[in-house]
Amino acid sequence: MRYLFAFLMILSAFSCKNESKNEIEKSNTLKVGTYLGVLSIQDGELLPFNFEVKSDKRLKIINAEEVIEVDDIEYRNDSVFITTPVFEGYLAATFIDDNLKGSFIIESLDRVVPFFAEYGPTERFAVSKFQPTQNATGVWETVFSQGVEGGEYIAKGIFKQDGHYVTGTFRTTTGDYRYLQGIMDGDTMKLSTFDGAHAFLFTAKVTDSVMAGTFYSGNHWKEPFFAKRNENYELPSANELTYLKEGYDTIDFTFPNTSDKLVSIKDNHYKNKVIIVQIMGTWCPNCLDESKYYSEFYKNNKTDDLEFIALAFEYAKDKETAFSRIDRLQSKLGIEYPVLLAQYGTSDKAKAQEKLPMLNHVLSYPTSIFIDKKGRVRKIHTGFNGPATGDKYTEFKAEFESFVSELLSE
Repeated sequence: MRYLFAFLMILSAFSCKNESKNEIEKSNTLKVGTYLGVLSIQDGELLPFNFEVKSDKRLKIINAEEVIEVDDIEYRNDSVFITTPVFEGYLAATFIDDNLKGSFIIESLDRVVPFFAEYGPTERFAVSKFQPTQNATGVWETVFSQGVEGGEYIAKGIFKQDGHYVTGTFRTTTGDYRYLQGIMDGDTMKLSTFDGAHAFLFTAKVTDSVMAGTFYSGNHWKEPFFAKRNENYELPSANELTYLKEGYDTIDFTFPNTSDKLVSIKDNHYKNKVIIVQIMGTWCPNCLDESKYYSEFYKNNKTDDLEFIALAFEYAKDKETAFSRIDRLQSKLGIEYPVLLAQYGTSDKAKAQEKLPMLNHVLSYPTSIFIDKKGRVRKIHTGFNGPATGDKYTEFKAEFESFVSELLSE
């Protein structure tokens, strides 16, 4: 079904009745070397990303300091299918000489984005101006969708510029926008990232004190943002955004594991233990970063008094597909704690909150709930500051490990 869908999209978008075999020469496998991938999104904008093919079965997607190893590459006739680790999205393309032409596809969300890749180039964005006239290095107090009722939210931009080259990210109250990489072209900043789940492009006009631009997510979403320099700006505490409703001091749930066996936090196995409950989804990059960290921590700090339970909220349209994605995540990361299926068919946060009615809301994937040995909720941490946030990631790990140690010692 998946590959049939992909072939139909490729054929409908790129076939040409009058094209002869001699006009387009096709090879059978990816050529070793560098490629510049491009997604065609909204407003005529192009979202570039870099990848390097190491062999016909292995490549690396590169976003600044992030390197994503990809080994799920399949060939069918004159087409190639490239699926990134864990996530559902995949690139489906035909060969045009050494280049590629096709689509980035996320079937469960009915999303198809035109894709092209050119063999050889290494520069992510073309520079038209001889020199940058602005420097984005520093901290930016940011508002997305300013004035939009129900849509406005705050963020902290953190950027470093070296000549034309710019890297950094936007941190929000619920996570971060991954490893962003791009340029300052005159006074125009362009940043992008692609990880197989999300395709982000930020464009902005920059002065010495403010920037104003547009954030694009694939070809299905865009919103404006405005930022001003503020080196002392901090987001609200991630430990105060989600909390238990009045009258509750604990949480309760029962959901199936991938063997379809019901698991409850009230099972004897979890009594008198410190428990970290992770609200997440296999489709969520910040959740992936957090799951990598939690999985390693769990393996390296095994004790009879500590347990992790992940609750997956999946947009897969049926239970079997949702279970298969959870299995894939656990296998890829070597997760040894249970990942339960809390919801499928939607990742809507309001629906998620219905499954955990003792919470004031589910504001973010991921969210972590810390429970002490007496079963009481001691802290709820909204979002996750991943590796792209630098010092904030280091701070999170130190805070996490200190608090877990405190709970274990009680």
